[in-house]
Amino acid sequence: MALESIDVIHGTRVDASVIWLHGLGADGHDFEGLIPQLQLPSELGIRFIFPHAPYRPITLNNGAEMRGWYDLLSLDIGQKQDEAGIRASALELEVLIQQEIERGIEPSRIILAGFSQGGAVVLHTGLRYAQLLGGIMALSTYIPIADTLDTEISEAAKQVPIFMAHGRQDDVLAFEVGQRSRDRLKPINPNLEWHEYEMTHSLCMDELLHIRSWLLRRLSK
Repeated sequence: MALESIDVIHGTRVDASVIWLHGLGADGHDFEGLIPQLQLPSELGIRFIFPHAPYRPITLNNGAEMRGWYDLLSLDIGQKQDEAGIRASALELEVLIQQEIERGIEPSRIILAGFSQGGAVVLHTGLRYAQLLGGIMALSTYIPIADTLDTEISEAAKQVPIFMAHGRQDDVLAFEVGQRSRDRLKPINPNLEWHEYEMTHSLCMDELLHIRSWLLRRLSK
């Protein structure tokens, strides 16, 4: 069964999908309000899908239950990661991708987007997906389970357009964490676009403008 999600239709004739994953402790409503701010042209028909992560105990938060794509053991991503949880959420995301394909959307018109923990799941999934997607948008995040990437990355993922962005004052996932993930991907994928901003663990107006431009380039015909 697919994750519970919120669908927001922009435009009239839908021929593209953006599946956007929220961060730890948030829910699918977190980025729903950004769609009008992107001011995308009405002729661009996009289904935005905002899934809700399941509730789970989070070790870093003393076992308190909250919505999360996987357990977070430490903010130091070099330490042990919840590989089973990350891979389980990747399978859930693949179900959503398949759902869009069955709705008639070509894989090349499907974009995976995510913020923070959601962005980590998007990177993990998109970099291993066998077909060429429309793009991966990874915001204030990092590559999880990076030591398996070289053996698991798909040939299609070496060409998929990637938008990565990070705040220089990020107080949750340090700016250097994002830089390291960028540097890990750049030699593998020449279609990576990097942006950095004077912000903390959040989004800013300049970033929204860059996201808008990138989406237009990816989805305009």
